[in-house]
Amino acid sequence: MSPLPSRNRQLALRRAGFRSVPEMLDYAARGETGVTFYSARGEALSDLPWKDVRERAHIVARKLIGAGFARGERLLITADTWPGFFDAFFGAQYAGLLPVPVSIPVGIGGKDAYLDQLRRQFAASGAVAAVGIDDLAGFLADAAAEFPAVRLHGGMDVLEALPEKPVELRPLQPDELCYIQFSSGSTRHPHGVQITQAALMANLAGMVGPAGLDIVQGDRAASWLPLYHDMGLIGFTLAPLSAQLSIDYLTPRDFARRPMQWLNIIARNKATVSYSPSFGYDLAVRRGAAQVPADLDLSCWRHAGIGGDMVRAGVLERFAETFEANGFDRSAFIPSYGMAEVCLAITFSKGGTGVRTDTVDRVVLSEAQRAQPAPDPDDPLHARRFVICGRVLPGHELEVRDDAGRLLSDRAVGRIFVKGPSVMPGYFGEPEASREVLSPDGWLDTGDLGYLLDGEIVVTGRAKDLIIVNGRNVWPQDIEWALEARRIVKSGDSAAFSVDTGEGERVVVAVLARVAGEEGRASLARDVAGAVREAVVVDCEVVLVPPTVGLPMTSSGKLSRSRTRANYLAGHYQPKPAAA
Repeated sequence: MSPLPSRNRQLALRRAGFRSVPEMLDYAARGETGVTFYSARGEALSDLPWKDVRERAHIVARKLIGAGFARGERLLITADTWPGFFDAFFGAQYAGLLPVPVSIPVGIGGKDAYLDQLRRQFAASGAVAAVGIDDLAGFLADAAAEFPAVRLHGGMDVLEALPEKPVELRPLQPDELCYIQFSSGSTRHPHGVQITQAALMANLAGMVGPAGLDIVQGDRAASWLPLYHDMGLIGFTLAPLSAQLSIDYLTPRDFARRPMQWLNIIARNKATVSYSPSFGYDLAVRRGAAQVPADLDLSCWRHAGIGGDMVRAGVLERFAETFEANGFDRSAFIPSYGMAEVCLAITFSKGGTGVRTDTVDRVVLSEAQRAQPAPDPDDPLHARRFVICGRVLPGHELEVRDDAGRLLSDRAVGRIFVKGPSVMPGYFGEPEASREVLSPDGWLDTGDLGYLLDGEIVVTGRAKDLIIVNGRNVWPQDIEWALEARRIVKSGDSAAFSVDTGEGERVVVAVLARVAGEEGRASLARDVAGAVREAVVVDCEVVLVPPTVGLPMTSSGKLSRSRTRANYLAGHYQPKPAAA
């Protein structure tokens, strides 16, 4: 199977400027580009030109309308990377229903936990129908059983079984909602972000325009990112669609098994745009560096974006060093910053500048909340390096404020606020939660900490994750990265947080114990405690977590420190007594 073309021969490139998702798809369907799905072996499984995506969506829309679903009702979709997701998502757009993409049970931790998550998402969205891959039909049935309003659920066969009636389509309009996005950190108490057509169009215009990726004729996207996450759905479905690009897909689980296939697909199809959180670049180096094909050519990769978690300069430098012999240009890196509450993107670094960093005095940062340049940038005990994540998108505003709401000057660390046409109107059905983060004049409290540097944002972490000990600010990432740097644990195998003892804060570090025997476990605990004491000058309690239990992740694959802390407080990490 030959890949779909990267260029439309007779359709002029439009970089966004549409009013709705149906309008975007109507235009892209006039060309030859589309989407292709690949296996873990890099084999093309199926392809769908955008015109086929539109035709299939029309069929699904007529089935949904004919089945009596009312405009504005919600359709929950388990968002695996497969053609059926496109059928359901775009079909809902043309039927006037609101899609609700939700995650699949990968790394969530068992059937009961996934069912609990689905039930919460049903309740939060008020979905009246749910579809997904056949393997999850049983989960959907079990979760839907508690909600009498759910009139249809199962695999895609339940949609196929509906009669296609000769009804008029009723696509979602520019002044309506587009879909509901559950933010990645909200699996326990899910907040459904209301994504409006207008906000999405504003965000897409910024992303594909000159201030973002500056998409040109012939660009091509490649992605392994999950479609239930904003970076996967908006960044690598809706943004390429808004510029009529072709997209090559690998599923997240196939990427995790064979990360080199991501790079192979980029090289083979001459993809120019692909994104990943830092951990994806790290995984490609750790699992793929020894198996790099001699003919791998990454010189086509024009924009190598980073987002979705804290951008780690060291990880990106190792990736560039590993693959520069294969044509990878480190100036292709584009650090960026965003979140679901602003559709996706808030800031972009300027294309072609690569990863730029700011190294600050760790002590001053901790005690005075100020990013003062480090006297000796090479001193790991007293210097802390952050990645500069660029300027806010045109038409948007970004401010850094202190706890009293006062604007802060450059290099003063505070909470990041953003305002503009991409900001959500609120969480679906949650006015109180919406008021907690949105001011009456439209400013969104992102919950992130950072500082401005010559008009660019530097993100230092999540406010809720910040550890405060004896008046000092300690970033949990500093602890976790110190353990990784000393090769005590692997990336993602530790979580640092604090608990209130009644007499002050105690630092706790939960570590996956990939060692056997009491002596090995005791040695691991000593090494962790010593490394933490050396790196951030605090004592800590070390909790050894069996690999079979694992550390909880958000739906987008990021470590959830808040859930790790909740598990610790609930006693889930206590050693079980030996059998009598």
